[in-house]
Amino acid sequence: MSGAASGPVGRPMKYPYTFTAKIAQFPLKWHINNQWIWKYWAIGLAISAPIFYKIQKASNSPANKAKWAESQKKSGH
Repeated sequence: MSGAASGPVGRPMKYPYTFTAKIAQFPLKWHINNQWIWKYWAIGLAISAPIFYKIQKASNSPANKAKWAESQKKSGH
């Protein structure tokens, strides 16, 4: 009885009918290793994240908020 639960159950389906079976048989590792977009997406994210962080920090600084409020008073908004 213990031998029945230890190994894989049968062979893969010829056509995975359920959504879970489709996910289980999808070759995600192959796609990540053989498509250029994943590597360049990670590189682009690593390069742009600090730049966007600095822009966000500068635009929400108290000095910038005061400058913005002053310019809005002058323009009549």
